[in-house]
Amino acid sequence: MSTADTVTYVGHGTVLIEIEGTRLLTDPLLRRRLGPLVRHGAAPAPEATRNLDAVLISHLHHDHADLPSLRRLGRDVRMLVPPRSRHFFERRGFRSITELKPGETSAVGQVEIAAVEAIHPGGGRRFAREPEAIGFLVRGRRDVYFAGDTDFFPGMSGLDPDLDLALLPIWGWGPNIGEGHLDPAEAARAAAALSPRLAVPIHWGTFYPLGLDRLRPGPLRRPGDTFVSHMRELAPHVDTRVLSPGESTSLE
Repeated sequence: MSTADTVTYVGHGTVLIEIEGTRLLTDPLLRRRLGPLVRHGAAPAPEATRNLDAVLISHLHHDHADLPSLRRLGRDVRMLVPPRSRHFFERRGFRSITELKPGETSAVGQVEIAAVEAIHPGGGRRFAREPEAIGFLVRGRRDVYFAGDTDFFPGMSGLDPDLDLALLPIWGWGPNIGEGHLDPAEAARAAAALSPRLAVPIHWGTFYPLGLDRLRPGPLRRPGDTFVSHMRELAPHVDTRVLSPGESTSLE
């Protein structure tokens, strides 16, 4: 197994983070379709889901806690999940679950993972009473922030003074986004506050309602370029890399 530190944008909120040989997958959504939404771009490569050390679940919305995708990874995959969501996963047969609330940490492989604040509805599901949404800080020889879904919050400033990478959501899965999300401008504002060495936009360009890409392709295809434009204005010191689903970049 390679020990190079890399991230692979699998698509939507799903990212493979590889640090010091530790393999983490965020918010797995591995299917071709989710209800009326269809996947655009590359299907997840099989190697992106092999030999995982843990799965990070930011909240329980269907596009972030997709049960068919999680079952594909196996019932014994280790899962780090938000507060008040353990019972939801246990009822569905998953056996290795650690709840983390903001400020709590857990060791996985060679890294430490901390839950951090997120401003977003928790995504209530059956057997999950008022679950929260969280983000994650992965700390090793590289520090990586996975925001999950969130709006801007003041605590982004100083979240990690040695941050190497911020994985920032910049859109969603439709022509509009609601409260509790970052758009390209707010994501650039977040990057300016976080001041990472590198920023990679996620949660865009992957899922879109069936057929709508022919009528309104802009929200599917443009957020990455719009984010880059705002980054030049608000966070010019941050290296910005826009990845298509399936693409990887090195953190070396």
